[in-house]
Amino acid sequence: MIQLAGIQRTYTVGGRPVPALKELSLTIEAGDYVSIMGPSGSGKSTLMHLLGCLDRPTGGSYRFAGEETARMTEAGLSRLRRHQIGFVFQFFHLVPRLTAAGNVELPMVFAGILPAERRQRVWNALEKVGLTQRASHRPDQLSGGEQQRVAIARAVVMSPALLLADEPTGNLDSASGREIVNLIEGMNRQGLTLIVVTHDPRVGERARRRIHLRDGEVVADERAGSAIESPAAPGGQPSRA
Repeated sequence: MIQLAGIQRTYTVGGRPVPALKELSLTIEAGDYVSIMGPSGSGKSTLMHLLGCLDRPTGGSYRFAGEETARMTEAGLSRLRRHQIGFVFQFFHLVPRLTAAGNVELPMVFAGILPAERRQRVWNALEKVGLTQRASHRPDQLSGGEQQRVAIARAVVMSPALLLADEPTGNLDSASGREIVNLIEGMNRQGLTLIVVTHDPRVGERARRRIHLRDGEVVADERAGSAIESPAAPGGQPSRA
């Protein structure tokens, strides 16, 4: 589903190039459950933005479902994000004046889906996250966990192939965080490809595949207790994050 080959992303800071990702290569299969972990500045957020086509790499190749994203126009990337990729963030990003149902409906309005179909999809999405009884409530009338559930419903209402979750529990208490992780894991078991970017090892270690970044490079890539690849860390020893 996702093929990254020699991906680089370099920013210019103070007139100097600062590499955020260095020759990174990964393949992620459809239906997989992957966590991306690493310390601050390791390149996690940069990688997530590239995977979500919110940014373009400086070099290398990113193929999504076999299509080279570098060849896509901005309109094509927008369509890809709208129909194939769902996003869940730490801070929810709900529209305050809209109800839960209105927030879930928003992507479909931009996609030009007819009102009758939008209503049915909104109901189905809220039902998946257990919030049909809160459909008419605005974000300020919902708990943090409920707001994140609305954000998840909005992320999946277009039936994407990939869900990108960036620190999805970072703004929640422990109990709400566990509920959110259980919810998105359930969606993964139904076939949704799930990539979670997190600094929390308790969340990251739940994934079937765990990718650790440091200084813009993959230093460990493990699946269910066995390493897929474990490049040498500085000093020449395999890294075990």
